[in-house]
Amino acid sequence: MKKISNRSGRFLTKVFRVTGLCVGMGLFIHCMSAPEGKVISLFNGKDFQGWEGDTVKTWHLAGGAIVGGSLDEEVPHNEFLSTRKNYKNFTLRLKFKLTGAEGFINSGVQFHSKRIVKPAYEMIGYQADLGDKFWASLYDESRRNKTLAAPTPELVAQLLKPGEWNDYQVRSENGRIRIYLNNKLTVDYKETDKSIPQSGLIALQIHGGGKARVAFMDIFIEEL
Repeated sequence: MKKISNRSGRFLTKVFRVTGLCVGMGLFIHCMSAPEGKVISLFNGKDFQGWEGDTVKTWHLAGGAIVGGSLDEEVPHNEFLSTRKNYKNFTLRLKFKLTGAEGFINSGVQFHSKRIVKPAYEMIGYQADLGDKFWASLYDESRRNKTLAAPTPELVAQLLKPGEWNDYQVRSENGRIRIYLNNKLTVDYKETDKSIPQSGLIALQIHGGGKARVAFMDIFIEEL
C-alpha cells in the first residue's frame, strides 16, 4: 500500500468533510420535504387505481384531480368513489374544491363506511361533510342520518375559501374523530355508541339533487 503524504491526507480529509456535509444537507432537505411517518398517497394523479365507483359517467380525472358531478346536468342521486381497502385509525389529508349554482350543492368524505345493497349507490358510515350549512361537520350517513358535530357558521366563514382549493383533514383514532378545515379544528367528537364500527372504507361523495361539481387532489393517508 502506498503511503499517503500529509498534504494528500489533509486534502482527502477536506473532501470527505465536504462530501459528508453535502450528503447530510441532502438528507436534511429530503427529510424536511418528505411527509412525516408512513404517509402514503391514495391517488396517483393518473388513474383510479385503488378506487371503485362509477368512473364511466360520474367520476373522471382532470388536471391531476378526481372530479365528480356536473355543472350542466343535475346529479340524479348520491354517488361514491371508494377505496378498495378498509382503514381503522388514520389521519387523512386532501384538497377539495366544490362548485355549483343550482339545487343542492353538497359533497363529503366518507370513512369507516361500507356500501349497502339497496340502493347500491349508497354508503353507510361517517361523513366529513361539505356544503352550505354542513361545511366541515360530521354527519352520519344512512345510519343515524343526522349531524353529530359541527362548527359555528362564524368559524366556517373565517376559514372557508368558496369555490377555491381548500385543505381538509380527518383524524380518527379509537372513536375520537377530529376534522380540520384549512388547518383549523372544526370538529372534535367522541363516539359513545360501541356498536358503531370504527373501521371501513374511505370514499369521496357527490350528492344528488344539484348541478354540482367537486374535485379532490393530493389525497394522503397515515395509518396510526
